[in-house]
Amino acid sequence: MATLWVALDVSEREAAEARMACLAPHRTFKVGLELYHRIGPEGVLHWTQQGYEIFLDMKLHDIPRTVAGAVANLARLGVSLITLHVSGGRQMLEAAREAAPSTSLIGVTVLTSLGSEDLAGLGYTSSLPELVALYAQTARVAGLAGVVVSAPELPAIQREWPRARLVVPGIRWPGEAADDQKRVGQPEAIVAQGGTDLVLGRGLWQTADPVGRLEALKRLAT
Repeated sequence: MATLWVALDVSEREAAEARMACLAPHRTFKVGLELYHRIGPEGVLHWTQQGYEIFLDMKLHDIPRTVAGAVANLARLGVSLITLHVSGGRQMLEAAREAAPSTSLIGVTVLTSLGSEDLAGLGYTSSLPELVALYAQTARVAGLAGVVVSAPELPAIQREWPRARLVVPGIRWPGEAADDQKRVGQPEAIVAQGGTDLVLGRGLWQTADPVGRLEALKRLAT
């Protein structure tokens, strides 16, 4: 069964809690940088103490000691998942895992807003699928719980790492715009191809009936 993480991509706590109430009794939500920098750790702790499962999408990237300290502090909030960039290197990933052994740490491979031309512009010579595969292998060796991947790379990563938590953002329904995402996929295919955690953002909130869409997804993910 796939877990459905509803993204609270808003700037105010009141707006986030309105969305949470709208989708009750749904309990799994993602908090990203925008909201976290508004509500702080106290806001996250308040929600976890109320029984919500929180995916803290911090995308940490720094020297190993700094990331380890940050992960240790975030884990104390009782969150379920924390993200960090695999490009920080194996030593950074291992330090983070040692700092929070009971929390699922998820490695960000290549952001879904990036395409092949973007990577070439940054000096990468590997193809995008090759780079995602390399980062996934690095995360696996470092002992992380899984990785964030886009729908196009999902089947290959699932074959190589079948026990990983495979977190998939960039979910769109037929006819919907990709917006600023360059690598997207449809939910039915993502579930069928082994996605274990689906991140639902604009594809959920821009519909006229987010509650109905979420319920349909729950039936699909079961």
